[in-house]
Amino acid sequence: MSIPEGGTDVAVIGAGIVGIAVAHYLAVRHGVRRLVLVEQGDPMALTSAQSGENYRNWWPHPVMRAFTDDAIDLMEEIARASDNRLRMTRRGYALVTRRENPEDLFAELARGYGDGAASRIRFHKGGDTGYVPATSSDWRTAPDGVDVLMDRALIRAHFPSYAPDVATILHIRRAGDISGQQMGAWMLEQIRTAGGRLMRARLAGIDGGAPFTLRLEGANGPTTLRADRIVNAAGPFFGDVAAMLGEPVPLQTVFQQKIAFEDRERAIPRSMPFSIDLDGQTLSWTEEEREILASDPTTVPLTRPMPGAIHCRPEGGDGGTWLKLGWAYNRTPSDPHAEPPPVDPNFPDVVLRGASRLNPSLAAYLGRLPRGARHYGGYYAMTPENWPLIGPMRTPGAFMAGALSGYGTMAATATGALCAAWMQDAARPDYADLFTLRRYDDAALMAELRGDESKGVL
Repeated sequence: MSIPEGGTDVAVIGAGIVGIAVAHYLAVRHGVRRLVLVEQGDPMALTSAQSGENYRNWWPHPVMRAFTDDAIDLMEEIARASDNRLRMTRRGYALVTRRENPEDLFAELARGYGDGAASRIRFHKGGDTGYVPATSSDWRTAPDGVDVLMDRALIRAHFPSYAPDVATILHIRRAGDISGQQMGAWMLEQIRTAGGRLMRARLAGIDGGAPFTLRLEGANGPTTLRADRIVNAAGPFFGDVAAMLGEPVPLQTVFQQKIAFEDRERAIPRSMPFSIDLDGQTLSWTEEEREILASDPTTVPLTRPMPGAIHCRPEGGDGGTWLKLGWAYNRTPSDPHAEPPPVDPNFPDVVLRGASRLNPSLAAYLGRLPRGARHYGGYYAMTPENWPLIGPMRTPGAFMAGALSGYGTMAATATGALCAAWMQDAARPDYADLFTLRRYDDAALMAELRGDESKGVL
């Protein structure tokens, strides 16, 4: 794409789902016409292409719950406007544990849903027949709130693939999945219609303040782009762009992996909600396997107790045949510039072993994944408290939209709308300041967030 004559009003650096969302709301909601998305490769080709494509409005903190509720509202707007091109479904999240009375989880629910918690959380036990199962995937008719199942007979009746030792399920109802790629493609079309442009080039540097001069490396060699305002939406390279502006940011990147494969054994019912086993476990290995793993410092952690939050969900809707599994047990920061990415060849076996504890029928795939199975991963940028960074940077004229570790696709709409509102000095939600760097000046808030062990990571 050619350089706009006379420069541009806004240059959004990064055309992942978050950068696209920022550009979309600037162009469509606020009428910004002179806008350029700068991306080295194809849009949504890096971390956005590795997304789990799930969404939920459950967080252990009311600020993040309100933020994701806003994001879902905006995704529903897109679903209506596009004839559900983003393929939004809603069977919920099933958070599963073998604990019979997990008071800490109930307290997190009450805290996350705030003043409306009492009316939104429904407990089912002792033969209660008021539970509404997720027989339909239609987001328009799905219930809201949370159903807490504490009756084993009820659990067995509605979740037959789960292991019999499951004692409690927190069924988050305003949750499901979308096609992030389709949502991004629809937004790009709206951006182009409104006059925005996509420029394929690598950002080599940023000179000056507003207006900024972006030094770019494109297919035809080096060039420059003048921009009155810039947006750092560079995903795992968020820190690089901040460094070009001389701004340190409290950020690290962690590589997380997933697998997807065709469920030829029909191990999982297609109507099963996105299921997360909250309980930690120690994986079952033979003595020989354990000895081999223990001999290598990189694999010895696999012989020790592992954290919970293993993911499993049907992929491709009711008529599909694939499954997707994930387990974000990696906590070691890594360099997003590394080539090749640190894909762990043990991961497919590890995640299958772990997921088989909740859905025992998955054990049929141990050592025999179907041909065509995908093993992939992406870098996730996160702050220590796992809250995003959205709004003005310290450099006048520079804005940011990033640090959405593991929830970038589900929160992209609210992130884009909020960043655009900051840039246009438009009305913003009450939580807007809390997603800027100013939150680090609030000692009480930071102490609260440091004490939150889960940080919303699922």
